[in-house]
Amino acid sequence: MSLVLTIAWTHVRHRARQTLVAIAGVMTGVAFSVMMAAMMEGSQDDFIRTLVDALPHISITDELRQPTRQPADQVYAAAEFHRLTPNVRRPGIKNPMATIASLQGWVPGALTASVQSKAVLRFAGRNLTVTIIGIDPRTEGQVSTLPSHMRQGNLNSLYRSSHAILLGDRLAAKIGARVNSNITLASAQGISMNATVAGTFHSGFRGTDETTGYVLLRTAQILERQTGIINEIRVRTNDPMQARLISERIGEQTGYKAVSWQEAQEDLLAAITLRNVLMYTIVGAILLVASFGTYNIISTITHEKTRDIAILKSLGFRDRTVRAIFIVEALFIGLTGAALGWALGYLLTRGLASLEFKTPFSDYNHLPVLYSLKHYLLAGAVALISSAVAGYFPARAAARLHPVDIIRGAT
Repeated sequence: MSLVLTIAWTHVRHRARQTLVAIAGVMTGVAFSVMMAAMMEGSQDDFIRTLVDALPHISITDELRQPTRQPADQVYAAAEFHRLTPNVRRPGIKNPMATIASLQGWVPGALTASVQSKAVLRFAGRNLTVTIIGIDPRTEGQVSTLPSHMRQGNLNSLYRSSHAILLGDRLAAKIGARVNSNITLASAQGISMNATVAGTFHSGFRGTDETTGYVLLRTAQILERQTGIINEIRVRTNDPMQARLISERIGEQTGYKAVSWQEAQEDLLAAITLRNVLMYTIVGAILLVASFGTYNIISTITHEKTRDIAILKSLGFRDRTVRAIFIVEALFIGLTGAALGWALGYLLTRGLASLEFKTPFSDYNHLPVLYSLKHYLLAGAVALISSAVAGYFPARAAARLHPVDIIRGAT
């Protein structure tokens, strides 16, 4: 084996310029593969983290998990009924405090009660339909990032007046309202009340910032004419990836519909999966192109060393030994290029992470990147495999050469 390594090293050293070009090709492919993977997965993780922080991990609504069976269906299982009016079910979650207490016994995370409502907001002659969410300021910070999104005021500002409201900054700008402005809310149940703007927030989601307002639980209950009743329990789990399993267990225990953030954003997660496929396809293409440099240098060495191959085979070298010499040369180029590519890829990734940019609603932020050993191992493995494949075909051709034909045709 030492003789094989010595011969392989002599070959690649003799063609130093082409060897360096081939190594540079592999290095560039590995470096840019690592950089692209870090950038794309970093931006993806940052998006998912922002999405998970903006939404409750699990939302339990007063909608039943299974539709209620009518009394006639329960008594007459084999009969079919038409034109029967379904029983009217009282809206809201029954015994909400007892339900929350029972879930707190095993759900790994925090829970809070809320009331979802729709209302018409009137201010300065403008009417807008908005979503009103009743919250408990004492527990809201445990299940959402609303406290960190406040631009003016804070959650405790809701206690400053009898009917205070926090508006999205885009919504406030659209109607021209400011802090301490008096607005009017009118619900579908015919309740109308005056409310005072106690603060503004910016979540980063345009739909939320333009159409959402937060009030105290009792204020939302008055709008819905459901004093003492809530219609939603929001849950924030310690591990967001376990939200789907926990939501299924919550639905079985309570009988209410529990939706995890994965179910609520299935279309986005499907798009992210497709994006990952495209990312790894592009990375593979970059490394494949880099392998052509290895193929070129090994083919050139094979063509130039035909006389040496003839002499080696005349001395008793077997086909597999000759083939091994050229495969080792290809692996040397791939391994050296991968090692240098790791270093260059790390430097490129650090350079991207140091870039700063500013959005209209945030301070200077750095480009999100993800440092993962998986990226380096994957790029290095693909580089070595492609180099070995690129070196195999010239090595096979070298092993098939007949010493007599080469020596007879020599000049």
